[in-house]
Amino acid sequence: MRARVGMTQPQFASAFGISVATLRHWERGDRSPQGPARVLLNVVAKEPDAVLRALGS
Repeated sequence: MRARVGMTQPQFASAFGISVATLRHWERGDRSPQGPARVLLNVVAKEPDAVLRALGS
């Protein structure tokens, strides 16, 4: 998903309020997003520009 929106790990983490370490764990498969993070990522997957606009990024 991050590659699809064309962001580096630090850019994606900063834009969506996620720590880079957490993002790396998700991408490596060490952990899976839960709760609100999972919801946010589902919305980002479908409408990344809308989320960025809403967050003012």
